[in-house]
Amino acid sequence: MSTHQAVHVRSAGEAFELVDVDTASPQRDHVRIQVSACGVCGTDRAFVGGAFPDMSWPLTLGHEVAGTIAEVGAGVDNYAIGDRVAVGWFGGHCNICVPCHMGDFIHCENLQVPSWHYPGGYAESVTVPANALARIPEELSMAEAAPMGCAGVTTFHALRESKADPGDRVAILGIGGLGHLGVQFARAMGFETIAIARGQGKADDARELGAHHYIDSTAGDVGEALRGLGGAAVVLGTAGNSDAMAATIGGLQPRGELIAIGVTADPLPISPMQLIVPGLRVVGHPSGTARDVEDTMHFAVLSGVRARIQERPLARAADAYADMAEGRARYRMVLTV
Repeated sequence: MSTHQAVHVRSAGEAFELVDVDTASPQRDHVRIQVSACGVCGTDRAFVGGAFPDMSWPLTLGHEVAGTIAEVGAGVDNYAIGDRVAVGWFGGHCNICVPCHMGDFIHCENLQVPSWHYPGGYAESVTVPANALARIPEELSMAEAAPMGCAGVTTFHALRESKADPGDRVAILGIGGLGHLGVQFARAMGFETIAIARGQGKADDARELGAHHYIDSTAGDVGEALRGLGGAAVVLGTAGNSDAMAATIGGLQPRGELIAIGVTADPLPISPMQLIVPGLRVVGHPSGTARDVEDTMHFAVLSGVRARIQERPLARAADAYADMAEGRARYRMVLTV
């Protein structure tokens, strides 16, 4: 049996280790992908910390995968060897449970996530369910496509599912791995785009990414600043900070919407009174399906939206992860194979 290299984390909190592992042929309804690129996501920190239930070790991280199909398992007739594909947080659905029967695949009761339910893309090869695959447009490189499987689809799909119409004011809270894409997508969708971040350090970047306005959250009351601009129809909370999300509530227009996509376990300090009188909504948004990833990449091609990436070879996965975890990434680290 042939082998390939993969990055292992032996147990929670342990160091990264590049190892040789067996390369098995894909089982029925699966394909094996020769990985070309894999994004480094903030959620990888939770995986390394063992924060998700029923994890198995050693762990191979990576849920922003882009590559070429190398082998096709039995029953797969809509993909072929050589096809360029991406796999994101949505790593396959069962097609048996009630949500799947309703076409709500992202809420599949047996949803699979790369690195959680099977080895992820910090590797030269990965085997995935065929229904997790999104076709990559020729106009995108592998490194450009990889972040679209999680950061891209999460921001794009949240905005297109929001209540905002073109011309409405939309605020993006946080200008990081998610937020820098959120600003670009918001501008490309025709929203009057407001970027919110701590300090003035990202003000120039925010405007270059497409923001019409910039709010320094350390300079005063964020809600008041939003109201000074006329209020926001939607706030997309990309920063995993509950206090920062709650601080935007006072800046929403009547019937406005706060969409939380930045992950944190801390409760949102928002009272019912803040929501009832203006009729506000607070919702969470869970990434998107393989089809949503394809839509995201297609829109990126049409609009010119791209993740700002820094590439590192697979052998330097630990360095790329540290840059992400310690806030040095500008704005998305991508491992290349």
